[in-house]
Amino acid sequence: MSEASAGDVEARYYETDGERIVEFARDGRTAAIAQNIEGYAMLKVRPTADGDELERYYGFDMALDHAAELLGVAVHDLPVPDDASDMGM
Repeated sequence: MSEASAGDVEARYYETDGERIVEFARDGRTAAIAQNIEGYAMLKVRPTADGDELERYYGFDMALDHAAELLGVAVHDLPVPDDASDMGM
């Protein structure tokens, strides 16, 4: 697990048996980006790590943009933990 923060946004990266997940939190709102553990599938954006999928993206930049929108911040305000920097296809 690795973590990062910037301003009032916190990020946490971790792996489960089946997925790589980066979770963002800000002022009670959350957003999560998940990818299969092998790291080759499309990214799933969810309101929470275990929530229903909202959208899928090939690129990490597009998934980050959606996560930022869910949190009400600009995409450049999202801290990305080092372990999550290679997510996407």
